[in-house]
Amino acid sequence: MEKVFIVKNPSGLNARAAMKLVKRASAFPCEVSILKDYKKVNAKSVMGVMCLGIRQGEQLTVITEGAEAKEALMTVGRTIESILE
Repeated sequence: MEKVFIVKNPSGLNARAAMKLVKRASAFPCEVSILKDYKKVNAKSVMGVMCLGIRQGEQLTVITEGAEAKEALMTVGRTIESILE
């Protein structure tokens, strides 16, 4: 499954926001990835998420595969759109 989400946090996905996202993605048994500008990273890796350099207003594609994929997709997507410091 995959869906596009827009980052709304004025600070983008800084370290604190990335840690929240990774924590929520890690709660699911399925694979969760984030795609930005042709770079695909494991959403369960803080370093992977941080190296994308995600800023406010950017579009991210969340891709999930496996058990609970739909739930993971929606949870991670809501996190991307709602994380505010």
